[in-house]
Amino acid sequence: MKTRRQAAILELIDREGLHSQELLRRRLRQRGFEATQATISRDITELGLVKRSGDGAYQRAGVEAPDPETALTTLERAAADFLRGVERVQHLVVIRTGRGQAQALAEALDRARLAEAVGTIAGDDTILVIARGARGAAALVKRLRAYSAE
Repeated sequence: MKTRRQAAILELIDREGLHSQELLRRRLRQRGFEATQATISRDITELGLVKRSGDGAYQRAGVEAPDPETALTTLERAAADFLRGVERVQHLVVIRTGRGQAQALAEALDRARLAEAVGTIAGDDTILVIARGARGAAALVKRLRAYSAE
């Protein structure tokens, strides 16, 4: 039973962003597995699952975002959660976050592989994005503001 339950957990986290043990418990229950929070916690540890920095969903350790759509969804969520301000200076974009949140948002930006961005440099609460040009920087600012409702 444990092996089948853990296989179901892996299948579930590969298919959808599950952000809490409670949500994972409910999904398992829908598949016919009754498990307590303690059992799920042990399964997560045994499977070596980690939480993604961008959106907090469980994933297998060392696994990249499975597809561009997932990476874009992760970016949208990270921008909504962490972005505090965004400003364009020619072909550069300066992004402000809360303390300790810049790395997570920068990683989400990098994984999304946006056409507008060449790369990112992140500090503790500030990210510098180098855009492909002034138009790309303007498009990136517009995109990020839409994600964050700034």
